[in-house]
Amino acid sequence: MNRIASLAILVVFATAASAQTAWAPHVQDGGATVYTRDGGVSEVLQSIYIPPLLNAPFSGIVHTEWTRPMSGGGNFTFVNQRQVARDSRGRIYEERWLLAPKGSEDQSRMNVIQIADPNAHTLYNCFTLQMPHRCVLQTFAEAAVKSYKPAVFQSGPLPNDAGARVHEDLGTRTLSGIETVGTRDTSKLNAGVMGSDQPFSTWREFWQAPQIGVNLYSEVVNPSVGKQVFTLTDVNLAEPDPKLFELPEGFEVVDRRKPVAQHPE
Repeated sequence: MNRIASLAILVVFATAASAQTAWAPHVQDGGATVYTRDGGVSEVLQSIYIPPLLNAPFSGIVHTEWTRPMSGGGNFTFVNQRQVARDSRGRIYEERWLLAPKGSEDQSRMNVIQIADPNAHTLYNCFTLQMPHRCVLQTFAEAAVKSYKPAVFQSGPLPNDAGARVHEDLGTRTLSGIETVGTRDTSKLNAGVMGSDQPFSTWREFWQAPQIGVNLYSEVVNPSVGKQVFTLTDVNLAEPDPKLFELPEGFEVVDRRKPVAQHPE
């Protein structure tokens, strides 16, 4: 996941799924009421990784379902769906939508449009819910690649006596008419790792389509965060609409790229 840091910063803001911050009213001297807060948590849900792969255009819809256990039994489940695309030049378009409680009347809303160009090394994060509308320009560090294969973990002990990892090859299966290759990595962690008072296991299962270098199905299970499932559907291997890679009309561009250091002659 370290290769997706530039895009993952704004991946899917789980404000609807996060434990809500407790805001407590407090009346100051003079009668003014202010709000203070203690505790709470803010979380970002990592989603699928789309490499800047050349000559492998596609578009599709990513469906996210995040299930988190309740302390007394049962689960919280949050969902969204979003459009993604990549053209033959390796440019990547991704929408980011807020998670919404499954089955509720609360509607998911798109909060960010991301457009990455590995050739120009630009990444635009366009915030659709903020006013004034702005696209923040950052440096996209990854270069376009002609081929992509994800790293393969090996079975064996983890460093620092943390536990052990088991890697499994799951074979092939067809999803959305595209052949995928499956892998599962299970980590068995000892007590004391990540603050746990007893051993626990996590696993990650991926079904990747080598043709486009993207997972069509991902399942991530960790007792501390619950179960996350990402499914890519409506996959179209044709060249996506070029207009997707144009900045939204009426958005101001704010350049946040770090200037290149000048070396004295």
